[in-house]
Amino acid sequence: MIQLGELVMILEWHRQGMSVSAIARQSGLDRKTVRKYIHRGLEAPAYGPRKPRQTVLDPFTGYLRERVSAFPGLTGSRLLREIRERGYAGGYTAVTDFLREIRPAMPSSFEVRFETPPGAQAQVDFAQFQVVFTDEPSVPRIVWLFSMVLGYSRLIWARFVLHQDLATLLRCHVAAFEALGGVPHEVLYDRMKTVVTGEATSGGIIYNRALIDLARHFGFHPKACRPYRAQTKGKVERPFRYIREDFFLARSFSNLEDLNRQLQHWLSTVANPRVHATTRRIVMEAFAEEQSFLRALPLAPFRAVLRLERRISREGMISVGGNFYSVPDATRRRVVEVHTLADEIRIFEEGELIAAHPVLEGRHQRRVAPGHRKSRPTGPSCGSEAAPVSRTGDVVAQRSLEFYDAVARHLARETRA
Repeated sequence: MIQLGELVMILEWHRQGMSVSAIARQSGLDRKTVRKYIHRGLEAPAYGPRKPRQTVLDPFTGYLRERVSAFPGLTGSRLLREIRERGYAGGYTAVTDFLREIRPAMPSSFEVRFETPPGAQAQVDFAQFQVVFTDEPSVPRIVWLFSMVLGYSRLIWARFVLHQDLATLLRCHVAAFEALGGVPHEVLYDRMKTVVTGEATSGGIIYNRALIDLARHFGFHPKACRPYRAQTKGKVERPFRYIREDFFLARSFSNLEDLNRQLQHWLSTVANPRVHATTRRIVMEAFAEEQSFLRALPLAPFRAVLRLERRISREGMISVGGNFYSVPDATRRRVVEVHTLADEIRIFEEGELIAAHPVLEGRHQRRVAPGHRKSRPTGPSCGSEAAPVSRTGDVVAQRSLEFYDAVARHLARETRA
């Protein structure tokens, strides 16, 4: 058997056009041997199977195979305890690696599409987007897309907001119901913190009290989907990708208002008039059938209140949701009670309403209500009123500049004399 270097040289000579006889004379090999290596060429080295190493798990593999064959659902920790009782001294990872090789594969089940009758259900969720507004080209912004999708018609109502807090969630619900002209019987949510606050000891879900008030007012039933089951909300999850790819990408927006203005135009001219890929129906036509099955809107507006305490700043402002709202100059207390409604901020001092503001979108916005600031004189006072200076009782009369100029000229003449 020749070395790899000799084989490479033989193949190179052959590539250069040397005859087999010439290569045999040059290398000192038989012509048959030269032909054999030229015909074979360069081959990857072949290795035989490596002899398996003995492991501490080997005496127990037969037992594990029997148990998994009889009960495929047995966990690794359970089987680890069983073989340790039989003398196994190894680790947990070795057991789970072996179980992964021998455990029968579970057949993946197909997802069953769940269709709802008209007016029965809507699905709600938030999705995060990053945008750079042309009004602020150096500041990337995180915005959230609130989306409500009707289950039967697949109609989309959506709005971009700067927060996904509870007050924003309530405002978006109210606006969506008013735009739809009715209320679905059930609204399906992800387990977001503004919806679900915890689980009861009995296994039930504890919903946010403000959301329950909203549901009671509009007459719908809130329902949270099961954990780690995003496909349960497929009707609202899939449109997020559709909105991102068909509307959001490769567009420019001057600010949040412009972003929502373009979104509403796209929804009314592209998304909702389209033929839906699943239902094969025009979304707006299906919604026209569904709308009569929605619950009627209540006559009274939604007035649920979130109560907060806020301290007044030196500038006479309070901070709510990252924005600033004014209080009247006559406010005496430094701490006031704030009621946050779906569309209004109300400020109370000792139980008395002293200010009301519309909710500001975004952050770092300021609103000073008319009449909250008394006009203060900015220039010097007229006349000969005295202004306090230094010690009590010392006063200086305010005179015109011409008076002081005349005094200076008089003193200059006395000095020259």
